[in-house]
Amino acid sequence: MSNYPKIALLLLLVGCQPNNADTDKAQKVDQTTIAEHIETLASDAFMGRMPFTEGEEKTVNYLKSEFEKLGVSPGNGDSYFQEVPLVEITGNPSEEMEISGPNVDFDLEFLEDFVVLTKKPEESVSLEDSELVFAGYGIVAPEYDWNDYEGVDWTGKTAVVLVNDPGFATKDSTLFKGNAMTYYGRWTYKYEEAARQGAAGVLIIHETAPASYGWNVVQSSWTGPRLNLESEAPVTEVEGWLSKEAANKVFEASNIENKDFNALALSQDFKPVPLGVTASVEIDNAIERDVSHNVVGLIEGTDRKDEYIIYSAHWDHLGIGRPVDGDSIYNGAIDNASGVAALLAIAEAFKKGPQPKRSIVFMAVTAEEQGLLGSGYYAENPIYPPEKTVANINMDAFSSPGPMKDLTITGYGHSEMDEYAEEVAENQGRYVIPDPEAEKGYFFRSDHFNFAKIGIPALYASGSHEDFEHGVEFIQKKNDEYREKHYHQPSDEYDPETTELSGVRFDVQLMYEVGLKLANVSDFPKWYDSSEFKAARD
Repeated sequence: MSNYPKIALLLLLVGCQPNNADTDKAQKVDQTTIAEHIETLASDAFMGRMPFTEGEEKTVNYLKSEFEKLGVSPGNGDSYFQEVPLVEITGNPSEEMEISGPNVDFDLEFLEDFVVLTKKPEESVSLEDSELVFAGYGIVAPEYDWNDYEGVDWTGKTAVVLVNDPGFATKDSTLFKGNAMTYYGRWTYKYEEAARQGAAGVLIIHETAPASYGWNVVQSSWTGPRLNLESEAPVTEVEGWLSKEAANKVFEASNIENKDFNALALSQDFKPVPLGVTASVEIDNAIERDVSHNVVGLIEGTDRKDEYIIYSAHWDHLGIGRPVDGDSIYNGAIDNASGVAALLAIAEAFKKGPQPKRSIVFMAVTAEEQGLLGSGYYAENPIYPPEKTVANINMDAFSSPGPMKDLTITGYGHSEMDEYAEEVAENQGRYVIPDPEAEKGYFFRSDHFNFAKIGIPALYASGSHEDFEHGVEFIQKKNDEYREKHYHQPSDEYDPETTELSGVRFDVQLMYEVGLKLANVSDFPKWYDSSEFKAARD
């Protein structure tokens, strides 16, 4: 993280007078409760909490049991579960991807150079001598007068594209949203757009800075069983990633003069560039259709019980996968046993009182790690009417080692949820900043995004910039260490002897008090006019 300019911090401090009426009555979220739930959910006994496994069965039944113990009612009629039908595809790619051209013929190695998978529920899919065409950032954005696919019949061809978007590469604040990633920069969008264009395949060139994670994360997150919602949307035969080194090798073998693919893509006048080489690769698939589960609890409001505030956290992680240093269980303590523990601790606080005027929903969603699938299914099949849903408060990957001086809001500037958070933050002696790493696209990487897409204002925030005691550099080092060594790795584990949770409790207390305020006011938080999500609410 970078230091945020001090004058900007002052401008972003709360602009309204605090109203302490609700926080004066607020319960104290129990840190012991948070610790006990993290330790349980991140234990080896839960086997990494992968959907469709014994780990899912243990997890969802544990959550149901905990809701029952708290006296939280079933949130889906008389059931604590919302069924989420998914198809699981376990791909077995060929060990090599063959690259061929008039004067070249070489193989790229699976995992070392590339990963590939498919969303097609077919026993076997392949690219056979598919022409590779460089499609820049793989973006079609009419509002920016940008089309990286224009002028090519993509039938049978494979698009090779860059991760992130041109604003990140140029730091030009007038290009897309400058350094802040738009949805056009996300890998999910890249796959979707290539399919809409009719391409046979799509390969994203990995670079650590614009992706915001290393090649080791690609290796762990894009291999093994993959879940998808059943959908009629178009998909490519093959989608995947190339390492930067492999991409360099492909471009060196191509017949184009300019081998600098980053420079090629930055012009608004960019047109797709055939590389003069083809790719061949095959994926054999094991296919299983099954039902996963969102777990939903409800505390009914007193006065406006037909208006809802939804707390969300994803319960899933990566399960048992590729061994790293002899450990194959991806426990997901921070990501996201911490968020689920927060969900249960907040439910406990609400049950102790005061009773909210609006209804409070506690939703532990499935398959976030597979592409926000549980929340995506809920958005398409809501239990509670979106127009009656006041707000979403999403909790994902709490890791503050101690109470934080900042509250970093991912997606700051979208809605009045910022103002509710600012008021509580000020009462805690904190300042508010937008995500200083907006280029990493965190707004599109957790479940609040699916609530926002159907018009529900969402808050996704945590302390992640400046520790009260240790300052900014200390936290930067901690954040960098987590991303480089533990994110989506078996080492994301919980140690009760060394894990400090006072900062997590501080953040969770804020989330609870924001929900308590929302539960007892008469207004709905509004989207700001500048937000692309306002139209959905209107």
